[in-house]
Amino acid sequence: MKISTFALAISLLAGAMPAYAAGATADGADAGAAEAPADPTIVVLGQQKTNVAKVPAVVQSITADDIKTSINSLTSGASIKYLPSLEVRERYIGDRNGIIQTRTTTTTSSAQSVVYADGVTISNLLGNNYAYPPRWGLVAPAEISQVDVIYGPFSAIYPGNSMGGVINLTTHMPDHFEIHAGLTGARQSFHLYGSNQHNYSGDASLAVGDRIGNLTIWATYDHLDAQGQPMSFATTGVSTTAASLTAKVVTGGFQDIDPGTGKPRMVFGGYGIDHTVQDQGKIKLAYAFTPSLTLTYIGALWGAHSATQAQSYLTDASGNAVYNGTYNLGGKAYTVAGLNPTINNQLHMMHALGLEQKGTRLDWKLTFSSYTYLTEHSLSASNYGNTTVGSHQNMHNTNWKDIDAQGIWRPAEGHEVSFGYHLDNFRLRQRTYALAQWTTYDDGAQTGASFGQTTTQAIYAQDRWKLLDPLTLTIGGRMEFWKAQDGSNFSSSTTPNTVTYPSQSRNNFSPKAALAYKITPALTSRFSFGRAVRYPTVAELFQKVTNGTNLIASNPNLLPEDVWAYEWTSEVRGKLGSLRVSLFQENRKNALVAQKDTLVSATASSVTENVASVRFRGVEAAADLHDVLIKGFDLRGSVTYVDGVVQSDLQNPAANGKQFPGVPPWRARAVAVWHQNDKLSYSLGYRHSSGAYSTLTNTDLVIHAYGASSPYDIFDAKVTYRLDNGLTLSAGVDNFTNNRGYVYHPYPNTTGFISIRFDR
Repeated sequence: MKISTFALAISLLAGAMPAYAAGATADGADAGAAEAPADPTIVVLGQQKTNVAKVPAVVQSITADDIKTSINSLTSGASIKYLPSLEVRERYIGDRNGIIQTRTTTTTSSAQSVVYADGVTISNLLGNNYAYPPRWGLVAPAEISQVDVIYGPFSAIYPGNSMGGVINLTTHMPDHFEIHAGLTGARQSFHLYGSNQHNYSGDASLAVGDRIGNLTIWATYDHLDAQGQPMSFATTGVSTTAASLTAKVVTGGFQDIDPGTGKPRMVFGGYGIDHTVQDQGKIKLAYAFTPSLTLTYIGALWGAHSATQAQSYLTDASGNAVYNGTYNLGGKAYTVAGLNPTINNQLHMMHALGLEQKGTRLDWKLTFSSYTYLTEHSLSASNYGNTTVGSHQNMHNTNWKDIDAQGIWRPAEGHEVSFGYHLDNFRLRQRTYALAQWTTYDDGAQTGASFGQTTTQAIYAQDRWKLLDPLTLTIGGRMEFWKAQDGSNFSSSTTPNTVTYPSQSRNNFSPKAALAYKITPALTSRFSFGRAVRYPTVAELFQKVTNGTNLIASNPNLLPEDVWAYEWTSEVRGKLGSLRVSLFQENRKNALVAQKDTLVSATASSVTENVASVRFRGVEAAADLHDVLIKGFDLRGSVTYVDGVVQSDLQNPAANGKQFPGVPPWRARAVAVWHQNDKLSYSLGYRHSSGAYSTLTNTDLVIHAYGASSPYDIFDAKVTYRLDNGLTLSAGVDNFTNNRGYVYHPYPNTTGFISIRFDR
């Protein structure tokens, strides 16, 4: 499908929209129809819906009631799973690597979107891969009052990381005494290769709050205990080499087709079988000095203990499981690697302090936030089954800090000017030690280290002005000043052992503009433009890390990603709800892509490199309808098509003209909820994704196997019943058709949920 076809489709839809919107009042009394489609509020520290700025972009929202009646969840990341184009890579309940995928980003591009909770950054912008997901654990699912997703880099308020989008999580603040408690349990049955599991997970939450005079207090605690299926599998191609006479004879294993080569492979076992226990405690305080001046504080601790196991599918002549080594399997020589368990211990602390003044003509806000790895230990076996040796990776005192000064000036009715200053600092501290006994902290010789920091300062301004009654113009710009410094790597296996990198700095200006035209009181069309410059993260520049058999190498010579994005959106709003169609295009220069390079070592390795030019072009259609056909029946859904093409890859010309990896061409989301009455509701959800290539050269040939980005069709269901005494009961099933999907790793099979909540 070509963009010209999309343009024709939107023109036809625009012609049909007035008929749909006939229920809207002609004089614009329907406030939803009278406003441009992308005018939600932005969340501010400690507030739920402070009107900081109108957003010149598509925004999709979901409320706490929507989440409670339609989403089975033990984690906050699952709250957006039915919103258009979005995917959270939650491979199992409690997955700490839940990266967000947007229209044009992948499930491992963690720094190409931004997540805020009550105005505080919870995106981990230290890196841009699976190890740096948003800190979803800082927000318990029961806390959420609303989620707003802003699509694309069209607002000057946000940094270049907003190229994929911005997610604002608003959590609850009470205006009287409240107490909330909940218990949720889940069970997943998982069967693949030689793994046959029944995994159980549970979440308990408690929240208490009150307003006492000028002081508002809100305290929460959340405990999650979850089990997951194998995340990775030890594989190698089918061998044609005869085994040596001294090699141990083993039996077992499974054979399938390798997605990357299209050739037969052997599967020897699974690893990354996680059991995680996570605890979060948080307090929010707000003190109103006057009706318009408020001081807020948020403090949170999040801790996790995780132990991953390895399961071998191979046994020796005595029936004992064997793990890593070279073996005789069917007379052929096979080397098994990667079947190693790990232990992880984490304790993270977050603080945020804000002072906000709201006035008739001028609002201003000052905020400071910090996030620190108080404890971050990872213990890994190196040759499990043969020796006790291993490694210890310590990231103690890795941290980031943010300072923001924001203002809004309203010189006249329909005229709003936003302006501000931003400062952030991301600091990486990583040391690796050899262990004689991998389950202990008895550090031996230091084998590696990575250090560095990045600092970004920005000033911005954005002017939203209603020129005439049907026209609203938004123009803005963001000037950013970025610096990377103190970068170094240490490796005991190289000469010299230590390499230091010179400081580097860059300055860039990102213009933004949007023009909205109110065609009728119900129908609005808007064209938006925005540039975003996404600077390399400190981990992309300086961090080298080994995870199992995967080596991730840093690249201190990376250029920033330079995105020029365009969007044309038309939306109609009526009594039944809204319909929207958006055409979008993104031209990305110097795209930062992590490429696997098996030539570096026998194991899989990757390094981030710049791809000169990538273009994304697509269309997104979304509907949010209420009381459809019968009262109480609500329907939300979307369909997205994206054509992502590598236009120029100077380092790998074979990728030119190929589909950009990791971004599926088709995605669809839908959820229907029937509120039978005020107490009882039923929901049915659907999630679809087409397959995607995993390599820049599109050489992967198999899509329905471990290691592929496979298509999937997932159906979910939920029933919710509210009792008169404050209790709410719910039960549901995700993936009740037991669809098998892969995001390189396997997604969950059928998972059942049961929950009880008390709200008073």
